[in-house]
Amino acid sequence: MFFWWISMIGDFWFGVTWLLNQVAKLKPIKRVPELAVLQQQFDLPDGNSNLPGLDVFINTVDPINEPMIYTMNSILSILAADYPVDKHACYLSDDGGSIIHYEGLLETAKFAALWVPFCRKHSIEPRAPESYFAVKTRPYTGNAPEDFASDRRCMSREYDEFKERLDTLFTIIPKRSDAYNDAHAKEGVKATWMADGTEWPGTWIDTSENHKKGQHAGIVRVMLNHPSNQPQLGLPASTDNPLDLSNVDMRLPMLVYIAREKCPSYDHQKKAGAMNVQLRVSALLTNAPFIINFDGDHYVNNSKAFRAGICFMLDRRDGDNTAFVQFPQRFDDVDPTDRYCNHNRVFFDATLLGLNGIQGPSYVGTGCMFRRVALYGVDPPCWRPDDGNIADSSHKFGNSESFVNSIPSAANQERSIMSPPALEESVMVELTDVMACAYEDGTNWGKEVGWVYNIATEDVVTGFRLHRTGWRSMYCRMEPDAFRGTAPINLTERLYQILRWSGGSLEMFFSHNCPLLAGRRLHPMQRIAYTNMTGYPISSVFLVFYLLFPVIWIFRGIFYIQKPFPTYVLYLVIIIVMSEMIGMVEIKWAGLTLLDWIRNEQFYIIGATAVYPTAVLHIVLKLFCLKGVSFKLTAKQVASSTSEKFAELYAVQWAPLLFPTIVVIAVNVCAIGAAIGKAVFGGWSMMQMADASLGLVFNVWILLLIYPFALGIMGRWSKRPYYLFILLVIAFIVIALVDIAIQAMRSGSVRFHFKRSGGANFPTSWGF
Repeated sequence: MFFWWISMIGDFWFGVTWLLNQVAKLKPIKRVPELAVLQQQFDLPDGNSNLPGLDVFINTVDPINEPMIYTMNSILSILAADYPVDKHACYLSDDGGSIIHYEGLLETAKFAALWVPFCRKHSIEPRAPESYFAVKTRPYTGNAPEDFASDRRCMSREYDEFKERLDTLFTIIPKRSDAYNDAHAKEGVKATWMADGTEWPGTWIDTSENHKKGQHAGIVRVMLNHPSNQPQLGLPASTDNPLDLSNVDMRLPMLVYIAREKCPSYDHQKKAGAMNVQLRVSALLTNAPFIINFDGDHYVNNSKAFRAGICFMLDRRDGDNTAFVQFPQRFDDVDPTDRYCNHNRVFFDATLLGLNGIQGPSYVGTGCMFRRVALYGVDPPCWRPDDGNIADSSHKFGNSESFVNSIPSAANQERSIMSPPALEESVMVELTDVMACAYEDGTNWGKEVGWVYNIATEDVVTGFRLHRTGWRSMYCRMEPDAFRGTAPINLTERLYQILRWSGGSLEMFFSHNCPLLAGRRLHPMQRIAYTNMTGYPISSVFLVFYLLFPVIWIFRGIFYIQKPFPTYVLYLVIIIVMSEMIGMVEIKWAGLTLLDWIRNEQFYIIGATAVYPTAVLHIVLKLFCLKGVSFKLTAKQVASSTSEKFAELYAVQWAPLLFPTIVVIAVNVCAIGAAIGKAVFGGWSMMQMADASLGLVFNVWILLLIYPFALGIMGRWSKRPYYLFILLVIAFIVIALVDIAIQAMRSGSVRFHFKRSGGANFPTSWGF
């Protein structure tokens, strides 16, 4: 009866979750930005524009674990985006306070003075140089084809020199610091020095008190000043100027470096805390009504992506009630077969597209454009009283009067970015204040204001908070892809990434942010969708039982699942066929491929064998006020020391997270081998074999779903997948022979003859 109850409850739960999953896809809506209409309405004949201001946030922590070349490429692509240069600004948050990032940003600003005009002159796509130069030939769409070949060669050389300068920072800065320390010796102190001969206020190479990770002063540096609103043309080609830029606007957007204050006694709330500091600092400098955020390894792949997001924000139909526009994530350097489902197209292109027809897609952490006042916790116009104040006099925003005074003007989406104040002493005092660790004490930051704290999936919860207050969101997919980034192609790193997502989802479900507890402003179908997105790991509890049921068959030789009668088989076949047909329809309307759908099914089962049960264990421990599972941050791809492409795909990083899935593989392989042995030795009839085959189909299906995992633990042997099939056949034969031998001994068909020697018995021969 135990197995009967597990089967009944499990099947009921699977049915409910399947229905919940379909609810989010009942009304998919594709919305396409009309960029031509936007240009007609907002771009002026004199070259200026009435488009609203836009602040762009980038976050990074470590220049080694997160390769700096990715971050600087992201910044270059933002500076070169096809958006009015005086209407957008870029803010880099360096949460490690590293001088490497600071001086790397200085080098990037210098290189941008040549790269950005080159992109404008020749209409370059994409505008991240690493991705652009990776492809040797692209269709030309610019207006100066006669100069393109020589300009491209010149820029390629300049970019190679730029990368070399970034690499040498890791040796130049320590040498410079040693020289300054020898000249300005302080007993027991080895400071890190800037190029202008001043001590770096952030993290030092040789860490010291108040100059180490987790303990340093706040830093704000304007690397590129806000440009004028009039075009500034470049110079003709000359000895000092290799490119003819006489008809190209040379202006660059504002660029700001931020490293917030860190103190050991404070919980700095990781990425969410860093973005809230960016939110406050940018409010005092540019205060653009719209914001878009990126991870350090994402770049602008389509230069018109910012305009596409603004299309939805300015839409006269429902733009005023739109809190954010979410773009799907796309990735470079993923293996051609997408072994570990990195592209996750079923979620990004089907689930989010389905939510677009309800209250909008969830926020997924990067590549998302926000309305600034929505992040401040302001109600949407459809729920706001006509005479309601956007910012009250309470202390929920903190004690900075300048910041509180900036909130009403941030609600004016027709307002352009004003030239920020000069960083005089009074302004620096205000900036230092809003970056301070203690600023958020006694406020609503991290709760009802800004990005949400104290949860692994701060992105989903922040989007949910906006939906819960009545805002909606929009989904924007465009060609070419708006943004692209990197993804973990190593099996272990990918599993840790999924563990963090699933653990954070359950934390949300079992907290005051549970979708079932939200008020009436959350659309009923949106509530169901969020419930499914946060509670899905619970299904793994029942899946694990199903995946390990073959253990019974191995040791007892008995199927505990009752022999199905014809009516049930017919019902089962109809349900399976209908669900698969719905999957095929989903592939069609979402624009997926069959491989995308298969990879999604495979990695769901892989996650359900180890990752999701670990997430369930994490939340159980948390509910009992114990320390949960520690979530490991996903390591970024780094350039391989070898010339082998996708080298990380074939690297095996053994971790406890791998072993439950290995056990599931072993159990199902043993079940198939044991069935072969029982069929051979037991002399089964055709009817018995037919009954057993129903169970074996399940075993084979599980192995097919876990196939990518099996390749992953094979390391370099997985380059030849047929090795896996050879190993499986050998395993089936060996296990079948072992099972036959065991059955023969039990039945007495095999007898061992022993002789006694020194108190021990040793087999001397055996026979039938």
